[in-house]
This record gives sequence, structure tokens and C-alpha cells, in this order.
Amino acid sequence: MSGHDSATTEPPIAPIAPIAASRGTALAALGVLGFSLSFPGTAWSLAGFGPWTSTGLRGVIAALLAGAALAAARVPLPARQDRPGLLVVAGGCVLGFPLLTTLALQTSSTAHSAIVIGVLPLATAVVATLRTRVRQPAPFWWGAVAGAAVVLAFTLLQSHGRPTLADLYLLAALLVCAAGYAEGGRLARRMPGWQVIAWAVVAALPVTAATAVAALAVEPVHPTAEAVAGLLYIAAVSQFGAFVVWYRGMAGIGVARAGQLQLAQPLLTLVWSVLLLGEHLPPAAPPTAAAVLVCIAVTQRARA
Repeated sequence: MSGHDSATTEPPIAPIAPIAASRGTALAALGVLGFSLSFPGTAWSLAGFGPWTSTGLRGVIAALLAGAALAAARVPLPARQDRPGLLVVAGGCVLGFPLLTTLALQTSSTAHSAIVIGVLPLATAVVATLRTRVRQPAPFWWGAVAGAAVVLAFTLLQSHGRPTLADLYLLAALLVCAAGYAEGGRLARRMPGWQVIAWAVVAALPVTAATAVAALAVEPVHPTAEAVAGLLYIAAVSQFGAFVVWYRGMAGIGVARAGQLQLAQPLLTLVWSVLLLGEHLPPAAPPTAAAVLVCIAVTQRARA
């Protein structure tokens, strides 16, 4: 683990073995790659399923996969002191973020939505610092604030300075997701990351199942191949698989520092939106990409 992570005042419970910083960075980056396709996958699913149906089924499928993995590995129930944290992960990453972003994508492009969510790393860093009392060096915060400012300026430029209802959905989504990321990263320091997200999606199953049943009764369903493929991706990868490597990476290099890697996610999503959805790439995207990559380099090189 990095030196600043060990400064937390909260004693670890049954700590997992640390991993090399380079491996932790690679795992976190792999998680970002998986997450970067979430918005295109959601857009595909919305072509055949309503927003509430898509969110509910996404959680149900992920819970079935996670439950099977937990049963196969014979994982015992999480410790009592870890259960409140798992509920935070469930509320932020399994329920809140998927629903709010799905509602936003009904009226917003994936490219625009991805840039708004680009401030998620800064929100995650702030929540993680407040939650774990980990101190970060000044250059880290300079890079984080600069990166958030870049993506926020891009967002306002694209919306002509007037945030939309979709933007408000996305801002609410990033706040609840930041809490889930930070809490999940903290838990992943003492239990395998895949178990963190697995227990979270299983804990959310009563809500996601009820949502799916209620939504299927009122929302039209047109299960085209594209819609089913999108739904399966956001369920198996966005809601479960990518979190497995993401939380493991967080455990190796720290919650806030891993979160800064996610500054690259909106840029990757921009690429996918053009290649997979045929959306127009905004002219400001290339300079935004360059500026964000510089910010990532600053935060990754910062040392406590």
C-alpha cells in the first residue's frame, strides 16, 4: 500500500495482502476501461427497455452473477461492522448511479453525460479524504481540482452555460457514486474487491427485483439484439465485473489516487460514443483530453 494510505486512523480488520503499486494501477485502469463503455451500453439498452426496467434488470442480473460467485467460493457473510459500508456501496453504485444516469441518458448524449461525470474523481477524492482522514499532498489536489475544472468547463461549453435537467440527474449521480466508490475502496483494503461489489449487488436485490417487476408492468419492452447486448453488458461488466478489478486496484494504490485515473473515463466514452453510436465528437474534445491527461500525470506523481 502507498504510504499515505497507512496514515488512516481507522484500523483495518483482517487486511488483505497488499499488491504492487504498478499492478494496482493496472487493475484500476482496467476497471475504468470497463466503466467507459457503460453509457453506450445503457444507451443500447434504452433502445428496447424503459429506464426503470433497465435499471431493475441490470441489478437483478448482476445479483444473480454475484450470488453464484459467492456461493461457489463459499464466502461467509460479511462482518457486522462492514455491513453499513456495503449498504452505502449498494445505495450509491447499484441503485442511485445506474438509475440517475439512465434517466439522464433519455435526453442527453453519451458524450455530454460522460464529461459531466468527469468530476467524479474529485468528488471521490473529497469523500474518501473525509471518510478515512487520509491526507493528500498539495500537488495531488492541484491536479484533481484542475482536472475537475477542465471537464466542468467542457460541460458548460457544450450546454451553452445552462445546465439541463439531465445535468442535474448526472450531478446527483456522481455524488452518490462518489460515496459508494470511497466506501467500497475502504472496504476493499480488508476484503477482496469482488466480494465488496458482490455483497452490494446482492444486498440491493430486493429493491432491484421489485423495481424490475413494477417497471415491466408499465414500461414497453422491445428486446432487440442491441438492447439485450447493452443490458447484459451493463449488468455483467458495468455493475459487477469492472468493479471487481476497480476495487482491487483501489486497495493497492489508495481510494483517492485510483479515483484520479477515472479522469480518463469520459474521454474513452467519447471515443466509444463516436465509434459505436455514431455521435459527433465535440471540437473541444482533443484539447480537453490533453489537459485531463496532464492532470492525471500530476496526481499520479504526487507523493505524500
